[in-house]
Formats: sequence, structure tokens, C-alpha cells
Amino acid sequence: MAVSTPRPETQNQPLEDGIARRLLESSEQLSYDPLTEVDWETPLDEDFHGASPEWSTLYGTRYWAEMTDAQRKALTRQEAASVASTGIWFEMILQQMVLRDIYAKDPTDDTFQWALTEIADECRHSIMFARGAKKLRAPAYRPHRVAVELGRFFKTVAFGEAAYAAILVAEEVLDVMQRDWMRDERVVPFVRTINNIHVVEESRHMRFARDETRKRLARAGWLRRQIHSVMIAVASYVIVTSMVNRKVYANAGLDEARAVREAKANEHHKSMLRSSCSGLMEFLTSVGLLTRPALYFYKRAHLI
Repeated sequence: MAVSTPRPETQNQPLEDGIARRLLESSEQLSYDPLTEVDWETPLDEDFHGASPEWSTLYGTRYWAEMTDAQRKALTRQEAASVASTGIWFEMILQQMVLRDIYAKDPTDDTFQWALTEIADECRHSIMFARGAKKLRAPAYRPHRVAVELGRFFKTVAFGEAAYAAILVAEEVLDVMQRDWMRDERVVPFVRTINNIHVVEESRHMRFARDETRKRLARAGWLRRQIHSVMIAVASYVIVTSMVNRKVYANAGLDEARAVREAKANEHHKSMLRSSCSGLMEFLTSVGLLTRPALYFYKRAHLI
């Protein structure tokens, strides 16, 4: 863990840079190096889950009741790896949107420097997730081709509040589930460490995304709000529905077709997603981004 003395704020610092300066100081005081903080050397212990079982897409189904303890643990390890792979995919989108947003802006501003700090964090997180998935003995789970192309389009056209609110949606959902996983002693220790690192560092990213969303919306008219609210909702739907690849079931030794059917009908998992997004939905409502058209996609993704 890197620790340094925070820089004092300057007398003439612009007001809008205040949050960025505090986030930079927080990063200086509390940041992690996954290469040294995570135990990469100890072999995988298959007596542990990869995620809290209550977060499994099959938890509470008939299939779950029929599965052996070993099968349940194997499934949660594959699901955790799939979530990590989806995280890498979206973090790559995030980095490109942030870089485009700060392109040609004043590099001496705290906001510019915080944006680069966030990108550096995301690079480390992506490597950490990749190594974690490999240690969980999972293949490279990739989103469906349609999702990949939609992500390519979104990262190209999204700007302002559309970019930052979409970042917030993805991070909020991950944050709630990972807070459960990092405290759960049933989860394999190295995954708990990964989740702890991500939760600590992403809390700063979410603070920045909220602030930027509010700031950009202050200059947005009614039509722009309507368009961006739908763009954010569609991005949220694609992200959330891509988190668990259907191939996790076969790789855990299960009947893929049956598992997919039961997972789609699993009301417990849907309720977990809704509960994880309650704070997020309150924020979107408060800034006027939870419009009627947007609600359709959030409901389809079981986020509300």
C-alpha cells in the first residue's frame, strides 16, 4: 500500500476542483498495488466459493437444491470470474471515455490529474481481475458480440453526463455485491482481497462520477436529458445482463440449457440486483435521469 503526505490545498484553487483535489489526496494516502497485496502464489483452494453463494444466479432455484456443495462452489468461482471479465470489458470502455473527455484540457487542473489517476487505477484493476479469473481456473468470458459492438458505439458517442452516469451505474452494482464478497469467509481469500481493493478505490471513482454527472447536467437542456437518460439506461441493461456468461454453467459441470432457464426465472437473484441499486436509483431520480423511457430498460435489467 502506497502512503504519502497529502498536499495542502492552494488558496486560489478553483471551487470545481475541490472534490478532485480531495480525491487525489485520498489516492495518495490509500491506494494498493495488487501485484503485492494479493496472494497470487497460494494454489486455489476448492473448498471455498468464488463469491457469496447468495449472489449466484442459481441460488434459491430447484437446480441449486439438487447441486452438491462442490458444484455450488465451482459455479460461484466461474460466476466470479465472469463478473471480473465483464469488469475488464467495461473498464476499457470507461478509460476511453475519460481520456476523450479530458483530451486537450489543462493538465495542471486537479480534475485532469484525478482523471489520469482514475485511469491508472482502472489499468491496475483490469490486470488484477484478469489474474484473478485465471487463478479461478476460468476461461476468458467475453460479452456477446452484440454487447461488444454496442459498447464500441457507446464509448464513441457518449459524452458528459451520459458517460459519467453510465460509469456510476456499472460501479454501483459491482460495489454492493463486492462488499458482500469481501466480508464473506466462505469466499476464497485472494478474491476477498481483490474485492476489498476494488471497493476502496472505486469509492473515489463513484464520488467523482456523481459530481461530474451533476456538473454536466447543470448545463443540459430537456431534450439532452431525455436522450441521455435512455442512453444510460440501455448501457446499464447491456452491462448488467452481460455480467454472467451462460458458459459458466457448462464450465461448472452443469446442464447449461436448464441452468440458463432457471437463472432467468430466479426471483431471488432479481431481488438482489434491485436491492443493490436502490441508492443508485435515488441518485438518478434526484438528477432527473430516471425518465419513463429509461425505466423500461432498468426494469428489464431487474434494477428497479
